[in-house]
Amino acid sequence: MKKSKVTNRPLVLISVMLAMFVGAVEATIVTTAMPSIASDLGGFSRYSWIFSSYLLMSTVTVLIYGKLSDIFGRKPVFFVGLSIFLLGSILCGFAVSMEQLIGFRLIQGFGAGAVMPIASTIIGDIYSTEERAKIQGYLSSVWGISAVSGPVIGGLIVQYTSWEYVFWVNVPLGLLAMVGVFLFLHEPLREKKVSIDYKGAILLTLSLSAILLWLVEGGQSFERLSFYSIALIAFGIGLLLLFVNTERKVENPIMPFSIWKNPVILYANLVSLTTGVILIGVSSYLPTFVSGVMEQPAIIAGFTLSAMSIGWPIASSFAGHLLLRYGTFRVSFVGGLSLVVGGLLFVMMDAGSSPWWAAMSSFFIGVGMGLTSTSFIVTIQSAVPREMRGSATAANMFMRNLGNTVGAALFGAILNSSLLMRLNKEQIDFKLDDINLLLTQEKRQTLSTEHAHLLQTALDVSLQWVYVGVFVFAFISLLLILKIPRGKGILYDDDRT
Repeated sequence: MKKSKVTNRPLVLISVMLAMFVGAVEATIVTTAMPSIASDLGGFSRYSWIFSSYLLMSTVTVLIYGKLSDIFGRKPVFFVGLSIFLLGSILCGFAVSMEQLIGFRLIQGFGAGAVMPIASTIIGDIYSTEERAKIQGYLSSVWGISAVSGPVIGGLIVQYTSWEYVFWVNVPLGLLAMVGVFLFLHEPLREKKVSIDYKGAILLTLSLSAILLWLVEGGQSFERLSFYSIALIAFGIGLLLLFVNTERKVENPIMPFSIWKNPVILYANLVSLTTGVILIGVSSYLPTFVSGVMEQPAIIAGFTLSAMSIGWPIASSFAGHLLLRYGTFRVSFVGGLSLVVGGLLFVMMDAGSSPWWAAMSSFFIGVGMGLTSTSFIVTIQSAVPREMRGSATAANMFMRNLGNTVGAALFGAILNSSLLMRLNKEQIDFKLDDINLLLTQEKRQTLSTEHAHLLQTALDVSLQWVYVGVFVFAFISLLLILKIPRGKGILYDDDRT
């Protein structure tokens, strides 16, 4: 009888960390480079679509990838997703217009839906509950290293070479992660007979695409109260209701609603939705504020954003140890308080504030994200059996991605409408795309002192409303955390790979 191979856990962990590094670097480098990309390609009014297109596809596909990993195993689905992600990264570097970049970001997002949830699920498979809570320190160090180095590298790339390389820098590491998982992760054999919920997958994709398109484009490409807008959202909601009805009847649903009956999972997922909104509000627009309002170079903008990603792994490392001792509620409650503090600091920030103020605000948001996200993912993976772990992990990340997408659409609409109102009030002949002139020192020099001041004031006031929104969602997150039952909430810890 042939002896089954044993997973090399340390090498699999390293490979998974590389995959997470690829995802983290992509996010931080692109965000830092966006002012330069928008300045080069133009189209500031489409600024939010660079994030929204990526988030839309990753949100739509994450649940499907999670379920497929439960059926076919983590490895094949991980390979497919990461391969598509890397292909999209390569194509993004060749974009010559904002429209092309948006299209290539769609491809990148289509693959990204598999990378993070399945990487996290692999860790859930090969480590026990106690080990899993502690191993978050290692995983968080990836976010720390990549998030600290990412903005700095992104700033240096933009300043000394060209923005295209921010998309290509993660390709070699992504390939190395695939090799490591292929060689060292050995999963148990699965049943040959599988039941795939094709109808549910199609309904989910179409419904979410319609709803997210309405969120992102409503108020820009079409009016919110127009016939097209109402028809689009009605179509999306109708298909979503049909999807829910279908999932309750099929044998192997894409979204097993039974896991949502656990109150810890329910409120953890709802908080992940609101923190996703917060995350995109800070990461998308903080570099714009620092570059356009504070007149700082890209590398300083990257520093202020990296402070969030320093606080995240530090807090996550502590959360992994504290979770087993104090339970999900207490750890996530402290995280919720930190989010509120960070949101309040952002509301108080203005043009006269220093980059250090922006970095401090960002740091508190990072601490809140680290405490809540680590508590939730460890608890959720321990609250379901192995055969549902992929779906449960994907559901949590789906909610955060959905929050990212909702936030990108919401804050994009707030920023654009506030800018238009401000510019019209000042009665100056500028359009939204003229904000590009504030994002680099070279472009600012083409403006007169008076016009530069007017544009900066308009951008400052408009971004203040974005930060008010961040604070509101931070407060909502804290209220939802208060609903989480006290106790540790750990139910399962079955055999590992």
